[in-house]
Amino acid sequence: LPQTGGLFVYLREAYSPLWGFLYGWTLFLVIQTGTIAAIAVGFGTYASHFYPVGEWGAKLLAMAAILMLTAINYRGLKPGAWTQNLLTFAKLAIVAVIMVWGFCPGIAWLENFRPLWPTEWTLDATKQLGLALIAVLWCYDGWVDVTLVGGEVKQPERNLPRSIVLSMFIIIALYAALNLAYVAVLSVAGMASRPLVAADFATRVLGPVGAGFVAFLVMVSCLGATNGFVLTGPRVYYAMARERLFFDTLARVHHRFHTPHYALLVQAVWSCLLVLSGTYEQLFTYVVFAGWIFYALAAVAVIVLRRKRPKLPRPYLCWGYPVVPIVFVVFAVGLIANTFIFDLRDSLIGTVLVVAGVPAYWLFRRHTAEPGR
Repeated sequence: LPQTGGLFVYLREAYSPLWGFLYGWTLFLVIQTGTIAAIAVGFGTYASHFYPVGEWGAKLLAMAAILMLTAINYRGLKPGAWTQNLLTFAKLAIVAVIMVWGFCPGIAWLENFRPLWPTEWTLDATKQLGLALIAVLWCYDGWVDVTLVGGEVKQPERNLPRSIVLSMFIIIALYAALNLAYVAVLSVAGMASRPLVAADFATRVLGPVGAGFVAFLVMVSCLGATNGFVLTGPRVYYAMARERLFFDTLARVHHRFHTPHYALLVQAVWSCLLVLSGTYEQLFTYVVFAGWIFYALAAVAVIVLRRKRPKLPRPYLCWGYPVVPIVFVVFAVGLIANTFIFDLRDSLIGTVLVVAGVPAYWLFRRHTAEPGR
């Protein structure tokens, strides 16, 4: 289904327009915009390393970053893509330097890897692992975003799966190697006792300039991630509006730049409001909790569409079907259940945000059913 909208399209085709709308609604309310806000706040916070701007100064810098990146993507897909490539390659180069340096003899110590795992496993450890996975999975959460621009990708049947699989392998390798470097320098116990692991690691490896180096890396990383989400999100709001399941204005395309410019602007405004509304940790908890509900539904949709639309062209087939989708769903349900049990407040808020889309859906349906619409 190589159309602009990604999961909005998949859920609509597998289940009904309501489920596609609920994804797009939650994406706009918190998944995409909450991610943009949270990462932009990270950018503003780490900027404080170079000049103390305070909490409100960090939020102002976050909003400035959102507006700047929105302006770049407003002018077309190519400027947004070039910005993304530049920031990504800069980030990868800096990470590579840090990792190589961290494994140098005299800096890394083999003894720091003992013990790498807890000597005994308890129920509390399981609970903590589940909660920690929320932050870990958020690091990988951009994997689905390439599908949101499926209608604008050349040869999507080849390039979409290739980009997802290749990028995930690269990111897993980078994250695993970077964390091994942290352990080699700081030890597991040392990491557990430090709130700013990356900064402490860089200070140990590079000396006094290390903390500033890492702060710069985080700022570059935040800008790159924010730009990716700014670029892709409006394509879903545009697809929803085209089907009259969202505000009509968001279906308009700029006559010169050929971008969903109103969708970009509305996303920027709401993201800035979220910057002012919540903390970094609360935002990413809402994002991961709500997002994984729809990821689970999307994995089930692979099975549903095989039965519902057996003659649909399938140039790409899921490896290990149906075991892989089932394992994915079991894991997603376990993650959601664990969050509900041990973080009830944020889970309830995330659930309310999703459920609030049901009356909104019927309001939009009623609006488009009026005579003359």
